[in-house]
Amino acid sequence: MNPPPSDSPQRIVILGPPGSGKSTLARDLGARHGLPVFHLDRAYWRPGWVEAEPASFRAEVERIAALPAWVVDGNYTDTIAPRFARADTVIYLDMPAWRCTARVLRRTLSSLGRVRPEGAEGCPEQLSFEFLHYTATWNRIRRARNLALVESFSGRRIVLRGASAIRRFAAG
Repeated sequence: MNPPPSDSPQRIVILGPPGSGKSTLARDLGARHGLPVFHLDRAYWRPGWVEAEPASFRAEVERIAALPAWVVDGNYTDTIAPRFARADTVIYLDMPAWRCTARVLRRTLSSLGRVRPEGAEGCPEQLSFEFLHYTATWNRIRRARNLALVESFSGRRIVLRGASAIRRFAAG
């Protein structure tokens, strides 16, 4: 990996609803800026979809945040402080719930029984109506809180509204 230019972001947090494109954008930005990419789902989930112990997960997030450069995708707002303390850029993908839900359903069905590239080891994709409901209600329940978190960030804040804005931003 080539080192990124000095004026490019070095530590990027990507937030947004499930299915909004966080992992894809993280990979794109990591490749463009020469930054390592970390998907928090990998740190949070243990094989068989078992949640990590909170202290263990927090320690891993703190370890990642202490690194000199990164792109981190994932919400996990209980561990936002160490990421925000080190980040220079926060990006929020503001997508409509219907689109995110459709994307999650399509992604799940196309990967059913397999671990996605950004997925946690031992956690194959499975159809979960609970997760579809979580995705469908994300904006109503969590959007305002997460946008307020983004507004509280003192560095560069980017809110991308809709798929076309995300595509344009990802294209550079």
